Amino acid sequence: MKLFMLLKSLVKKMAKKNNNNIFESLDKVDNSINKTIKKISIIFIVLLVLFIGAFVGFYCYTIMPVDVSSEEKIAFTVEQGDTVYQVLNKLDKEGLIRSSNFAKIYVKYNGIDNFYAGEYELSKAYPLDTILSILCGISNAKADTITVKFLEGKRIPYYAKAISEAFGYSEEEVLSTMNDKEYLNVLKDKYFFITDDILNGSLYYPLEGYLFPDTYEFNKDASIKDVIETMLTKMNSILSEYKDDIKVSPYGVHGLLTVASMVELEAVSAEDRALTAGVFYNRLAKGWTLGSDVTTYYDVKKDLTDSLTYTDLNTCNGYNTRGLSCRSGLPIGPIACVSKSSIKAAIKPVETKYMYFVADKNNKLYFAETESGHQQNIRDLKNQGLWLE
Repeated sequence: MKLFMLLKSLVKKMAKKNNNNIFESLDKVDNSINKTIKKISIIFIVLLVLFIGAFVGFYCYTIMPVDVSSEEKIAFTVEQGDTVYQVLNKLDKEGLIRSSNFAKIYVKYNGIDNFYAGEYELSKAYPLDTILSILCGISNAKADTITVKFLEGKRIPYYAKAISEAFGYSEEEVLSTMNDKEYLNVLKDKYFFITDDILNGSLYYPLEGYLFPDTYEFNKDASIKDVIETMLTKMNSILSEYKDDIKVSPYGVHGLLTVASMVELEAVSAEDRALTAGVFYNRLAKGWTLGSDVTTYYDVKKDLTDSLTYTDLNTCNGYNTRGLSCRSGLPIGPIACVSKSSIKAAIKPVETKYMYFVADKNNKLYFAETESGHQQNIRDLKNQGLWLE
């Protein structure tokens, strides 16, 4: 009995000791967890502060002006039907805002769901909120201006008509100003790309091919010369990109614009235009006639939708390159006003062995190195129902 009581006492002591060890272990685990939680909390707070700081920094950066020192006014158009996101993408493309993606978040957060159509004068010195505020109202849209769109591939008479309709001048007044030799000499001194070539008395219109087609904003009381020089200034900007190429070209700027005008009317895609220019240069190098129908249309003053007669094809003057007895070089001048795409093709053509091309009724071009290959292309188009009658 005494032995049993002794064992019982010993067990109690051992149990008490083990319980104390368990509690001590639990205390250690609890302390470790608390320390870990504190560390995680500190890390989380630091990361949160860094994130908020980065976001605030990015926010401040993106709403800031693109160039606070800029004094240039940039014409910006919001077309009827443009969505908010389309306008933001255009602002980004024009370099007026830092990020269209952030601006989309900004307008959504601020409940901006519409911009007013109109013509605006914006600046890279404006912060994002100022630009958006302007576009949300019509106060900046200029009531004393007029927008005129000039299409590429058109001739000077079309431009004269467009100017007449927009400003009220007669077409005769416009053409008279464009043909005035004294004024042409003034322009020649003002713009690097205008040379004595435009003074050739055989040209139908001296400034054909020199006026850059685009959408412009003018004062409603703009003079004919204001309109002309606005388009020439834009052409000056386009051609300045290729000044070094122009200097080394054997054709000079007048010849390059002439090639560009032919390319403009013969081809549609940028790829076809570069190849077409390559064909023209190949034929020039071999002393061949260029064989371009579009020069005949211009020569006989017919619209491109009209039909050409055998007599038309063989009427030879400074423009027609189609008839076998006609000039083998370039026309004496451009035959249409040209886009930047065609200018680039004329200045930087694709080097090719092609000597011929023909268009299907969808304006896609097919190229060939030989006469037989060219005739095969024509037969294939006829068989496929793609021949333009």
